[in-house]
Amino acid sequence: MWRRALATLLLALVFLSWEAAGGDRWLADMAGTAHGFAWRDHWLPDAVLHGGGRLLAWALALALCLGVWWPQGPLRLLSLPRRLQLAGGVLLSVAMVALLKSANPAACPWNLTAYGGVAEPVSHWLWWATPAGGRGSCFPAGHASAGFAFIGGYFVFRPVAPALARRWLVAAVAAGLLLGVSQQWRGAHFMSHTLWSGWLCWCLAWALDAVCSRAYSRAHSRAHSGPAAAVARP
Repeated sequence: MWRRALATLLLALVFLSWEAAGGDRWLADMAGTAHGFAWRDHWLPDAVLHGGGRLLAWALALALCLGVWWPQGPLRLLSLPRRLQLAGGVLLSVAMVALLKSANPAACPWNLTAYGGVAEPVSHWLWWATPAGGRGSCFPAGHASAGFAFIGGYFVFRPVAPALARRWLVAAVAAGLLLGVSQQWRGAHFMSHTLWSGWLCWCLAWALDAVCSRAYSRAHSRAHSGPAAAVARP
């Protein structure tokens, strides 16, 4: 537990260091100029990775929801409560990122004056700010969360299939990064937007697992203490 907490904290410090060092602008300048982002409407990041990635993510989320009652494949390894946790965690992660985005003032790179837009830059940590050009609602990265939202599978599969849990985690993180980088190259997000989206989805999945595991443990204890109490009762 403490190792996981330490790794989570270290990742946050790395992401903050990336921002402080100007990593976002350095990487964005590789893809965009004062005239905009050349790859903004390219078929690969736009139609395939953006449009197609979103459809695939929702299809997988739907499959997990249906799998709560009709489990197939590895879902059969999970109990009903764990399948509910997995499907619910995906939906909660997407909702959390969408809610945070709607309240954030930071604009997307392609809307900034430095890349041909009209919005002035503002730190995504200044949630109360009202920058010139209007609030951008671009942090954290929503499209990347379509991959990161599945991180919760690591926690639900870990007790019954540790190897599968690790592969699930790698796949979810890789999918989130791929979708995030594609959006970065289009000018839709800075890299920190993607990194924090993944960090938030990880924290939510971890917290949800802690709450659910405690509830499962209490329910299990009551189920086993009930018959014993009944036998002991005169």
